[in-house]
Amino acid sequence: MLKTGKVKWTLERIKKGYEDFYNERGHYPTATEIDSYGKLPSSRQIQRVYGGLPLLREKINLKAEHDLTKGKHSSERAVMIGKRAHKVELEVYTYLSLRFEKSFINRKYSFSDNNKNQIDFYMVHKKGNFLIDVFYPSDKKNLIGCLNSKLSNYAKLMTDGTPIIYLMMNRDIGENDIEKIISNELPRSKLPRYQCLR
Repeated sequence: MLKTGKVKWTLERIKKGYEDFYNERGHYPTATEIDSYGKLPSSRQIQRVYGGLPLLREKINLKAEHDLTKGKHSSERAVMIGKRAHKVELEVYTYLSLRFEKSFINRKYSFSDNNKNQIDFYMVHKKGNFLIDVFYPSDKKNLIGCLNSKLSNYAKLMTDGTPIIYLMMNRDIGENDIEKIISNELPRSKLPRYQCLR
């Protein structure tokens, strides 16, 4: 059993929280949704006590089809994310094409031999070349996760100090949100001086 402050999170109480969430929203919660739902403990607590969401779902008798990381829901989500990524990259390419000669814009630039590690745009400019990584986080928490992942990948793969612009395309996340994330959630020491988030 889990305990948070005065709340005892029995399996019955957690199952009731899952059922309430389903009745309100028509699907069972993801880890992010669990964290923002007052009738459930945090996903971190669930991980610590029950070994993760899949094991918890087994304990409260939710069938595998309710696992949103697998099956139809997961594949539909992957298709939607792929379409959205293509759309925002095309939007950025159109914008860049109006400001640079097309020969200066290199799409899907690979910076490793195996072509696995690609960045969306490699820009050739008379004042110096630079890279643009376009991404669309679903929310502020997802933005932090995406950016931490990108910083880790590029730190390992890019050592020459080429400037990188992380171009965040979710218009629901504003400049003030970005500033707070950079100053509070992401220490400036983790964002190299030649990299920026826009």
